[in-house]
Amino acid sequence: MSQRGLTEFIVSYISGRRQTKLEAFDKEAAKRLHGTDAALESQISQERRELELRYETRAWLTDAAYRAGQISLVTHAAKYTHGDAKNSSIFSATNSAEGYLATASLAKPAVDAVGNAAALDVAKLLQTEIDGDSLLACLQRKDDSALAELAENEQQLAGWIEGFSRALTTKDPASHKLAKQVYFPVAGGYHLLNPLFSSSLAQALHQRMVALRFSEESKENWKAHKEKRWHPQPLVMFPKTAVMNFGGTKPQNISALNSSRGGRVWLLACAPPQWEQQSHPPYGSKTLFGQGPFERSTREIRRRLIGLLINTGDTNNYLIRRARDRYIDEIIDVLFSLAADIQCEEWSAWTQNEKCQLKPHQQLWLDPWRAETDEAFRLEREKDDWQDAVADDFALWLNSHLRRAELNVGKTERREWQGKPLFRRRLHEMEQAIRSSPHA
Repeated sequence: MSQRGLTEFIVSYISGRRQTKLEAFDKEAAKRLHGTDAALESQISQERRELELRYETRAWLTDAAYRAGQISLVTHAAKYTHGDAKNSSIFSATNSAEGYLATASLAKPAVDAVGNAAALDVAKLLQTEIDGDSLLACLQRKDDSALAELAENEQQLAGWIEGFSRALTTKDPASHKLAKQVYFPVAGGYHLLNPLFSSSLAQALHQRMVALRFSEESKENWKAHKEKRWHPQPLVMFPKTAVMNFGGTKPQNISALNSSRGGRVWLLACAPPQWEQQSHPPYGSKTLFGQGPFERSTREIRRRLIGLLINTGDTNNYLIRRARDRYIDEIIDVLFSLAADIQCEEWSAWTQNEKCQLKPHQQLWLDPWRAETDEAFRLEREKDDWQDAVADDFALWLNSHLRRAELNVGKTERREWQGKPLFRRRLHEMEQAIRSSPHA
């Protein structure tokens, strides 16, 4: 970006703070002036002039550079553990794409500020982005051009750079009695670990949830939901969320980002799902796609799918197809979750029971361990043509439900459901898991 834009922001930022201070001063001065006291008027005028000079651009930057040492720019802040904890906070610039949800997985983590709450105005100056750049980023890459335009001389510029850079300086790590501490055994002793709260990760979650809950697009989505109308974007909900508060009535004492969030951090429900496993194989069923667990488990998804197709009518664009495919993929995942329960090794050869009425190709699918003891069954299973028959059963089942809703579907749709990539992939994954089992 043009450094001119960042320089103009610095001047504007200081001017805005000066104006706020002067307005507050003038209100207070009006209360002090009850009459025509010339001496008091002169004193107030002098005080106002001193305030103006204090907020002159160079003077304020010099003072701000001095105060920058009272704050630290961090990603993990100590006071989330305890408001009086005095252990170190840290700035982590590590990036990782290992697939774990962590601070390192954020492409551009928000930088927090901790320390003297009275110096958080300095943190805001450093962190505010203008056209994708900030004074903080300039300091990190040793670029002083934004400040150079404002400095009176090289000596003043060097003082500013040194002062503001203190906010980036990592001090020697230290623990504290109010910090979380874990003594981790290593050869010959222990490592003292201090787990720290990631304010950057909390901020990323906060911004994401605010956008999904309160953005204009989200409001339109909720409106469509209430009016039972179709909307091209999925409606994202966060059930069973909890709120954790930090800092009480003074969230700024914890950190700057905590203050911007009003001291709130949302916690997402992370309890494991309650799986309802079958207590016995489906002996009396002629097909897995008849009345039973699969029908019940997919009722709500089918309702949403049918609602989408009815509301969109003959309209057929990318967004509608993507929404339709998403619902069908959900149904496929439910199907294979149920199939995995039935395929358990403990029920090996359950299809040989005289009570079993399942179609032969579905027996090959749902009783894979029978192949260990039944040679004829194993040979049939290795032909793999049963997979096409299972896919066709799924396609016929889905078409039948769509027809009941008076949707015009036929052979074209049947072929499309048969060839769903996720269906084929799940079949392949199941077979791979069975073949790689130590008992296979």
